[in-house]
Amino acid sequence: MKHVPSAAEMLGWIETVVSRGIRRPGYPADIWTERWLAERLTEFGLEVALEPVEVPRWQPGTGVLRLDDGTELAGFPLPHTAPTDGLRARIVPLADAGPGDIAVDELAFTELPQSYVSTLATSAYDPEGVFDTLVQTIPFGPRMMEVVEPALEAGAAGFIGALTGLPWETRDYYVPYDAIERPIPGLWLSGADGRRLLDRLPCTGELVAQSVTDTVTTYNVVATLPADSPHTVIVASHHDGPWASAVEDASGIALVLAAARYWSQVPVSARPHNLMFLFTSGHMAHAAGTRAFIERHRPLLADVVLQMHLEHAALRCDAVDGELVPTADPEVRWWFTSQMPRLEKLVAETLETEGLRRSFVLPPDAFSPMPPTDGAFFHPEGVPLVHFLSAPMYLFDSADTLDKIDVAGLEPLVRAAIRIVAGTAGWSPQPC
Repeated sequence: MKHVPSAAEMLGWIETVVSRGIRRPGYPADIWTERWLAERLTEFGLEVALEPVEVPRWQPGTGVLRLDDGTELAGFPLPHTAPTDGLRARIVPLADAGPGDIAVDELAFTELPQSYVSTLATSAYDPEGVFDTLVQTIPFGPRMMEVVEPALEAGAAGFIGALTGLPWETRDYYVPYDAIERPIPGLWLSGADGRRLLDRLPCTGELVAQSVTDTVTTYNVVATLPADSPHTVIVASHHDGPWASAVEDASGIALVLAAARYWSQVPVSARPHNLMFLFTSGHMAHAAGTRAFIERHRPLLADVVLQMHLEHAALRCDAVDGELVPTADPEVRWWFTSQMPRLEKLVAETLETEGLRRSFVLPPDAFSPMPPTDGAFFHPEGVPLVHFLSAPMYLFDSADTLDKIDVAGLEPLVRAAIRIVAGTAGWSPQPC
């Protein structure tokens, strides 16, 4: 595959995107990225369109908890919770919270044994034999994004999330990201500050969690290449992220951009199907871009042979003295694949050919009714899919920096995407 961009070039694209700063929906860096993507794709010779998507833009301000004993604890406001310039109340553990209180809850990330995931997978590529013992820390607690809900049920007036169970020190946890407005203010505290607070409970104090939310127009970037086929393959990722976010999802941008450039240099007659390359907005707003694309292009879906999402070329990290240290190993790779035997076989053979170790081929509904990807909403539409995703523990944190990119995996991941798309030559759409 002589036309595949090098890892160095893809890393350069990632660095360019990350350098613009925080890429939340509607932020200047994300708006810049939309235009930058359109320019690159146009340079590659693709036909490019920018399709508008309205999203809520959430911008945090000051976050601090001031206790009556003079202690001040800096925090990060929970996305899309109610702003407050100062809520004074009793502060108590969640289990003791009642109407009007500020409820404090501890969060620990879920430890996921790969021996369990093996029972859900249709196949795996694990030449090292690590899946029997490897345990992955995923970036959610047991309630996923419903972190505030128990406090709401208790009638609490405010919420404090103490990140005491995380393997490293941070308060920069961008969860929830479903863009649902919760009617009470919330604040994340680091593990150390959370423990300081827990030692003082119950107490009284003031919660400050400032933010502004408005509605803005963002854009899906849609680029197409024709082929001698009546059918279409869609290759996609999202262009926004919770922070400057190298893995989430500047890496996905680079993978899809690399696939687009490869296929742009392949003759029309050698392309298996019409190809559409989609960069969605608003992943951090309940996949707003994917949902908007589906609504706008619903008549197209019946002609889609495959919808592929490429997200998160990530290194596994160890926590050392409260800091994240990248290892030489990729984070566990999930390949959510529609349960069509020839497609599952194609994906499994491709992973082995490209040496993509620590990979599972999983049904789309292995963990939940839809895959936990930006492209999840294609699944209930019955579109055949292959969604690559990894879920490192730092995914929603400002610690998602360039040193976490699985550079060695960039080229094999793009080659795998190309092989899978090429392998669908001659296929017709088969609703799932």
